[in-house]
Amino acid sequence: QVQLVETGGGLVQAGGSLRLSCAASGPIVGINDMGWYRQVPGKQRELVARITSGGSTNYADSVKGRFTISRDNAKKMVYMEMNSLKPEDTAVYYCYAAVRLIFRSQNDYWGQGTQVTVSS
Repeated sequence: QVQLVETGGGLVQAGGSLRLSCAASGPIVGINDMGWYRQVPGKQRELVARITSGGSTNYADSVKGRFTISRDNAKKMVYMEMNSLKPEDTAVYYCYAAVRLIFRSQNDYWGQGTQVTVSS
């Protein structure tokens, strides 16, 4: 069973920083894209940042210049450094991975979510 486990959420004041980590485990042959999404109550889950296996990245306009996504392919981990946090960054953050399994199959997996709260 493939699992994604996020750590690093919490409460921080506006202008502060947090670092999210996500570890993938299970019968994984490889991982294509990994990323972070976020969701607030009553709204759809939205992309924050994604990174390909080769290291190419894309970010939501709202976080460009403040958030940095990175990954360690050997450890099957993805990270996101969040700086200059704003109250509007408050959300549950979800880790995402497009995982390659045996027999050339692929599935998308999500973590359980970690709460990030930014106080003003």
